[in-house]
Amino acid sequence: MAERLPLEQSHSLDLQMHSPTAKEDMISYVMALEAALLPCLPARELQAIDRSPHPSHQIDVERHARDFMEAAKKLQLYLIGLQREVAPTKEENLRKEIAMMEEELRTKTELITKHEKLLQGWRKQVKDQLDKHNTELEKV
Repeated sequence: MAERLPLEQSHSLDLQMHSPTAKEDMISYVMALEAALLPCLPARELQAIDRSPHPSHQIDVERHARDFMEAAKKLQLYLIGLQREVAPTKEENLRKEIAMMEEELRTKTELITKHEKLLQGWRKQVKDQLDKHNTELEKV
């Protein structure tokens, strides 16, 4: 699983993992994976069996590998199931998106108001400057 869970999801997954049944399920899947892996570990024996002409030895290696892969698939499916339970619904995603858009709208409205006030101040300065120049011209 190359995807990373967002912080909220991983936190709720942690909470879910601490419940007794989820923890027991996880432990049972990991133990099954470990049990399937253990017969595959003695590398020298496997190499010797691999070179062995006896077909029963070859079948043993294939059976151990198949058992390991089945246990790994069960663990993967279990973890994917947990991830789906934790994943936010479409409605929750839309609510979050709407809230983000509303916040962005508030921020932009504040910026517009700030810039309008700046423009009004500059217009006043330009008008005052223009009036000052006009009065100077009238004196001359």
